[in-house]
Amino acid sequence: MPSIPTIADIARLAGVGTATVDRVLNRRAGVNAETVQRVMQVVGELGTPQQPGRPRRGANFRFAYVLPAEGSPFLDLVDRQIAQSAGEFRHAHITEVTHRIDATDPARFAAELAQVGECEGIALLAPDLPPIKLAINELVRSGVHVVTLFSDVAGSKRETCIGADNRAAGRTAGLLLGRMANDAKRDTLLLSSQATRLSAEIERRIGFAQVVEERFARLRMVRTPDLPADDDGACEALQRFMKDDIDPSRIAGIYNVGSGSVGVARALAGAGLTAKVGVASHDFTEEHSALLSANGLSYVLHQDIHYCVSTAARVLRALCENVRGALNVVQPRIEILTAENFH
Repeated sequence: MPSIPTIADIARLAGVGTATVDRVLNRRAGVNAETVQRVMQVVGELGTPQQPGRPRRGANFRFAYVLPAEGSPFLDLVDRQIAQSAGEFRHAHITEVTHRIDATDPARFAAELAQVGECEGIALLAPDLPPIKLAINELVRSGVHVVTLFSDVAGSKRETCIGADNRAAGRTAGLLLGRMANDAKRDTLLLSSQATRLSAEIERRIGFAQVVEERFARLRMVRTPDLPADDDGACEALQRFMKDDIDPSRIAGIYNVGSGSVGVARALAGAGLTAKVGVASHDFTEEHSALLSANGLSYVLHQDIHYCVSTAARVLRALCENVRGALNVVQPRIEILTAENFH
């Protein structure tokens, strides 16, 4: 029995893109008559292609959420939210599966991402690196819809990114900590992060540096070396940095853009700085809730995880159904949580 051709097969033989084939098959405007004729000629020769975005009547849409395998409170929170949304997904005729892939090796991550098959769409949180871009592009060419979640992979063929404006989040952190820096002797804001290559963290760093330079001329920003993602490692690394490379009496605040905030708070407490400096971090996890209560964190910048997870599924389904305006997504707001308002 001959195999059913894919949209990518039709596109390759017709000399057009997969999006053009999709438009022709679904009789949408925007394709000239000559191209339509060429595509339909190939369809006549090979047969009607299987369209991953259109399951047969009665079947569920099958979507995959792909996250880094590294353990972190934020990633575990996202994983739990996906699991807790299972009932909502079933009601929308969606079957979801979650894949956790080791992101420390980009080539391996890309190879495993390429093997995520038998699904119509993928919601992806991944480093912004060339091998991963190529894997995304190949998935899209094969007819799988891909959206990025929380952190974008710029330059890839992904169809949209769902999550808060990370550069605005970094600027917000800079504004909050800059306004807290009232002690004239404390003129240094620290910026700490991990070597994850997530574009979300890169954008946050850029936004933070911009607002400090633009609005707080007396303050200087100093980046710490990349901190380990685990709390013990982050604590030890920051302690070494404060001992060897900077005068702790000049620190006015610290913005930690990624994981390890418990370790950062522990290092500051060990140096007697908890009540003297502002600390901002991201994502309202159980650990950050405890730190807010104990004044180990001044601010937590948070976005609605449930909204992002469920919106990813809604967008993927709309793309599969060729719904007009499928990519018109409202960005979640950045919430500023403090010890007084997080309860």
